[in-house]
Amino acid sequence: MTDFQLWFTTGLEHILDPGGLDHVAFIIALTIMFPLRDWKQLLLQITAFTLGHSLTLALSVLQIVNIKQSIIEILIPLTIIFTAAHNLYSIKYNKPFRKSNYIFALFFGLIHGLGFSYLLRSMLSKEDSIVSPLFAFNLGLEAGQIIVVGILSILSLILSFYWRIPEKKIQTFGSLLVLVFSLYLLTNRF
Repeated sequence: MTDFQLWFTTGLEHILDPGGLDHVAFIIALTIMFPLRDWKQLLLQITAFTLGHSLTLALSVLQIVNIKQSIIEILIPLTIIFTAAHNLYSIKYNKPFRKSNYIFALFFGLIHGLGFSYLLRSMLSKEDSIVSPLFAFNLGLEAGQIIVVGILSILSLILSFYWRIPEKKIQTFGSLLVLVFSLYLLTNRF
């Protein structure tokens, strides 16, 4: 296995690891409001999140930004709670998607990148250069996010097309499920 493959796999596994369900929950909250027909907005939303976490991941690994792990571990579920609650608010009051959602995704990506960085910083300490491993790790994270979004999109399509469940009910149930899960995460991190 090449170094690139190793770092790519590490990033992919970090997203898909059952111990990292907070990242999966955030991706679900971030994307559940977008049916497949809105794929451009979905792609922009995920890209904004990726840009945010890639930036702080790099800054933290380079030790330019350093925030206590305990603070980040509390902020991550708060970002999920906010996103799921925002989804529910948008559904209840029939608020359309706004461009400010990209800013939320970017900002929350900054926080999630700090969460990734503690694992990565210890792993990269033995590397001569961090550019290639960091790039491969980020590509692995992105691939994992695409897998999660793909599974969610297929599941939503099956529920709405074959079982005739309205999109708003799927969005509401998914957002409520993520909200409850993230509240559970938050209480366990104190």
